Amino acid sequence: MPEFIGLLLLAGILYVIGVFWVERFRLGITALLIILAGAVLFRVTLLPARSTPSDDVYRYQWDGRAQRAHLNPYLVFPNSPELAWLQNPEHPEPPGEETPTIYPPLSELAFRLIETVRGYKRVSTIFDLASAVVLMLLLSATRQPLHRVLAYAWNPAVLIAFAMSGHFDSLAIVTLLTALFFLVTNRPALSMGALALSVLSKFFPVLLLVTFLKRVRLAYLGFFAFLVLGFYLPFLGAGLHLLEGAGNYARDWVNNASFFYLLHFVARSKAGAELGAGLIVLVVSVYLAKRRAAPLWSSLVLTGGVLLLSPTAYPWYFTWSIPFLCFYPSGAWLLMSVTSVLAYTPAIASGAGEPLKNSLLMLSLEYGPVYLWLAYNCWETYWTRLSPGLKELGSPAIRMKRYLAEWWIVR
Repeated sequence: MPEFIGLLLLAGILYVIGVFWVERFRLGITALLIILAGAVLFRVTLLPARSTPSDDVYRYQWDGRAQRAHLNPYLVFPNSPELAWLQNPEHPEPPGEETPTIYPPLSELAFRLIETVRGYKRVSTIFDLASAVVLMLLLSATRQPLHRVLAYAWNPAVLIAFAMSGHFDSLAIVTLLTALFFLVTNRPALSMGALALSVLSKFFPVLLLVTFLKRVRLAYLGFFAFLVLGFYLPFLGAGLHLLEGAGNYARDWVNNASFFYLLHFVARSKAGAELGAGLIVLVVSVYLAKRRAAPLWSSLVLTGGVLLLSPTAYPWYFTWSIPFLCFYPSGAWLLMSVTSVLAYTPAIASGAGEPLKNSLLMLSLEYGPVYLWLAYNCWETYWTRLSPGLKELGSPAIRMKRYLAEWWIVR
């Protein structure tokens, strides 16, 4: 459905205009109420959608059914002939049908409590709206305008991922934001506890562990480890298979990658590329911690940067970094949050009977403008920091504007 992608891109343009409006003008309580009402209305409108651009929710449902049948989701998988009775007749082939679950235990425990696809979408949306509330608490704590919550609440990628598709990344996001709120307000035990819950929902928040440990006593790492182990305890019967699903995912999945392809070309192997990507993320994480970068800035850099380096960057993964645009409305990453919806095109084409594969054209349209913008930002920063003399003259872009203005006057 090219119309669907077109509508998403149009919504993205309107969204960027909204972010600009919030940044440019001082708005009152009426504008804030409109932003919040719009956020709720958009989600309520999308919740009843019968079709979704992603089928992950059916794997959640299968994992939940397996647990209610007293099976360990880290040992069983949907393609097992003896477990055919657990399948949803409306969607008999959930994702990853030949591998045990890839999800951490807090998500698995949540899957156990929900039975219907609508239920998953509703709960995901509740977590999503809760994230908007926590974002406003964070904005207040950092003395920034509450209207900036629009950067998250109205983002099309967020709306499609949670209200329409029911992805449970919203659980990891709300717990991560809660952890950051407690960190910013100097409540270390609660911050590490919430970070543990976030990692137990989805693995990506572990990227910020070094950032947190730089601001709390090392003893709180024990509390973090205690919580993680406690939630894994009910599933320890899986033994060495506990992380088999996650391992299979890391080994086999490649989808919507960008810079990873360059790493793969240099390293000549997927394993080498993954090692290189991991080292880059580790170096950046340690550098940000050593420089004592603001936790919210570190969160944007790490959750956004890892997707540019990752072999797999599904469009809903970009929701991980979108909350931090409320604090740092980076033009390049605002654009990325809009163009990321192009990554839905393979799934939509597959639903129409075409092969499931990434298109070079779509990847170029999705990532090309973003990398160009990032390159321009680096170029601008380099020239403005090169020397005091050049600072006085201004960046090349500013000098070009001056040159054109002078040329016009002379002419």
